Amino acid sequence: MALPLSLLTILVVFTYGPVPSLGCDLPPNHMVASKKTFVLLAQMRTLSPSFCLEDRKDFRFPEEVVDVSQHHKAQAISVLQEIVQQISNLFHTEGASAAWNVTLLNQLQNALHRQTENLENCLVQAMGEEESVLAIEGPLLAVKRYFYGLRLYLKEKIYSDCAWEVVRGEIRRIFSSSTDLQETLRRKNGDLISS
Repeated sequence: MALPLSLLTILVVFTYGPVPSLGCDLPPNHMVASKKTFVLLAQMRTLSPSFCLEDRKDFRFPEEVVDVSQHHKAQAISVLQEIVQQISNLFHTEGASAAWNVTLLNQLQNALHRQTENLENCLVQAMGEEESVLAIEGPLLAVKRYFYGLRLYLKEKIYSDCAWEVVRGEIRRIFSSSTDLQETLRRKNGDLISS
């Protein structure tokens, strides 16, 4: 499955550029954890994607949840936090420890945990400034449904190596989409500050 040009651009920017601020005070370790997560997801690859062609599936990530033009700041931050938390939950399942190098898996889990904490703190700041919890529920439900589909797929495939490889690739793609949301938020915050 070929990634759209915008996602490939995000991958390059994310890998070599700084992780943008969301308009709240993210600690410097958030940038380090984000970069480390992306690199670890790449390092965890155990099989060639061509080996698992029969297992590929279009999970239909709800792209609208990373379209910041549809969200306010707190809503976008809550979506980012939920994506990172769901990725963390997925890699904390029983089958994950059997499928991956334990050292890389532990490093990934630690990086995701730091990011989740940072985004939770950021969300608290943003929620103090704007909007109700009700405005946030719809996108969060879409993210939860998407990750439920990933967990169901793994279960149906009996947590096979190919199933995990397909999910790892999907998570890496989704993680890069979430950085697009962060970049857009950073730009929006910069526009608000300069106006």
